[in-house]
Parts: sequence; structure tokens; C-alpha cells
Amino acid sequence: MWPLYAAGALGPYGSTMVTPIVQEAALGLGTRPEFASGAVTAYMLPFAALMLVSGTLAERWGRGRMIRLSLAASVLACLLCALAPDLNSFLAARALHGATNAFTTPLLVAAITDSTPRHRLGRTMGRFAAAQAAGQAFSPLISGAAALVDWRAAFAVPALCAIVLVVLPADPSVTARRATGRPTWSALANRRLALACALSFLCYLAAVGLTVLAALRSEDAFGLGPLGRGVVGASFGIAGLLLADACGRALDRFGPHRLGAIANALLAAGLLTAALGPSAALLLAGVTMVGVAVTALRSTVNALAATSAPANRAGASSLALSAQFFGGALAPLLWIPLYSTAPAPGFAATALAPLTALAVLGAVALHATRPVRTPPPTGRSRDRPEP
Repeated sequence: MWPLYAAGALGPYGSTMVTPIVQEAALGLGTRPEFASGAVTAYMLPFAALMLVSGTLAERWGRGRMIRLSLAASVLACLLCALAPDLNSFLAARALHGATNAFTTPLLVAAITDSTPRHRLGRTMGRFAAAQAAGQAFSPLISGAAALVDWRAAFAVPALCAIVLVVLPADPSVTARRATGRPTWSALANRRLALACALSFLCYLAAVGLTVLAALRSEDAFGLGPLGRGVVGASFGIAGLLLADACGRALDRFGPHRLGAIANALLAAGLLTAALGPSAALLLAGVTMVGVAVTALRSTVNALAATSAPANRAGASSLALSAQFFGGALAPLLWIPLYSTAPAPGFAATALAPLTALAVLGAVALHATRPVRTPPPTGRSRDRPEP
């Protein structure tokens, strides 16, 4: 199953690989950093939009085939990003890059869920979250190092990884669909999936805001260069990578609702530390806390979504991931203007997202504890004693 975990790293890698090299990319493309940062949104919007339908369609077309085609298309997208002569071409290539991953990640979650016993699902999702955290960890570090030579070289790494995975795909028995019957859209209309989508959206609204604003604050407040910004960004994924197995075990032990509450509380604390900490060390500490929280939330959301619709696992996973990346796409548009107006309060405002998630989880818990009202008996049965 290792190709599924390896492929799982490419989505997060692509989403954040531009953040530590925004200044260098802007200079190379002849534009301003504010405009170059739109590459994050350009990647996430088609990623999120296509995942509204990609999971269900790919379930019908075949998981293994779609994974290979998507990986091959991502190689082309990386090449176009590296060769882009101007901002518009670069943003278009980034949009293609996001579109290719829309047909990969949800199928990976579905295949892993189908291949795992239910009592070990948390640990398995923890491993997948570790792979995603690895992509998030090494993405800014590799991009920051590449920018010391040429920022365009950063796109060589995901392209080479995708080529390897096309040549060495997962075993067909792993990617085979287990459910019988045609995957339907109606199977996706359930409360469990709605909760997964809400948590996913709010998590990435905060997390992507952190990755962008932490890179800006690293330079504005502490004068860090591209490699220093890369190290700060890498701490996000490294922390998640190191604790992903523990997060998966916690999911098996506590369940998605309790773990979701703990993770969102940690996420809010990390965001406030990164935003208001007076030193680069506290910024690094805040980013690390957020990395652990997001890894726990990834495991939680993936487990909630994939188990919400057994007949259409990829469709359910794609909807939750779509919500996640819609949140990520909105993040720069929402938080950068606030940061530009007032850096510290604007950055700290990102904590509103996990606080909202805590309120949602509280409402779900309250609803679950309410007694179910049954209508009074009618007719002659009114005189019968209750069982």
C-alpha cells in the first residue's frame, strides 16, 4: 500500500510549496508578492471545486486508472509551472496542478478505508495523515532551499515523485472498489458527512492562513530569508509527521468527536501563539502546535467522511476534502487583507475558525444527549402501561 501513502503526500506538498518562495516567484515573474501569493488560491479553487464530483465519478471510472492518469497530468502541470513566463501563465499552471490532485486524494482515502478493519481505522488514517504531514513538512523546506538557486527548481521534486508513482503503482487489489452497486449521490446526504465537511472547511481556513501569514511575519517581523521561512513552514509538517501515529491511536481511543474538540482547542492556541509571540522562537512554537492539531483533524475528518457512506467512500471523501480546500482557497483572500491592515490582530483573527469548530462540535454533542421524544399513544392503547 506504500504508493497510496506516498501519493497522499503530493496534495499537501503542492498546496503549500509556493508560500516560502512568494517573494522570489514575484520577482521572477515581474509582479508583486501579494499577486504571486494568489498561486495558493489558484491551486486550491479547482482542487476544491472538482472534488465536489471527482470522487463519485472516479469510483465509476475505476480507482487505479484515475490515480495513474491524475499523477501523469500533475507531472505536466509542474513542468508548466517551472516554465511559466509571467504571472497569468503561472496561475493557470497552478490551477491545472490543483485539478489533477482532485482526482487522486479522495480515491486514496477510499482505498485505504476499504483495506482496513474498522477497529484499526484510526491508526491507518494516522499513517495517511503522516504522509500528508510529510508532504507539508518537506514542501516549504525544499522550496526554500531551491529558491537559493532558482525558485523554479522547486517544481522538479513533486514531478519526479509523480513519475515514480506512475511507474510503480499500488497493487490493483488495494485500489479495487469493495462496495457492490453503482455509487450514488444520494448516499452522501447524511449528518456525519456534513459534520466532516464543516470541520474540514474550518480547519484549512485557519491552517492555510497560518502558512501564508507565518511566511509573511517571518520576514516582516524577524527578517528571515527564504531558507529561514522554509524552516518555519517545515515545522508545521514535521510536528504532524512525528505525532501522526499518536493522533491515529487517539482517534481509535477517543472517537472523532472528542479528538476533534481537543485538536481544535490546540489549533486555536497555536494560532494565537504564532500571531502574538514576540520572537521567532514563539512563532515556530505556534506553527508546530498547529501542525499537530491539523494532523489530528485530518485523521478525524477522513475517518468521519469515509465511514459516512460505505457505498460511495470516494464520493464522501471528495466532498470533505472539497470543503477543506475551499477553506484553504478562501484563507489568503480573507486573512491577508486583515494582516495588511493590522498584522497582529489580523493574524490572531485566524483563531476564530477553530473556535467556531468547537461551537459546532458542542452543538452536535448537545443534540446527541437530548432525549428522543415519542408521540403519546392513541386510541385504546393509551390505557396500556408503558413497557
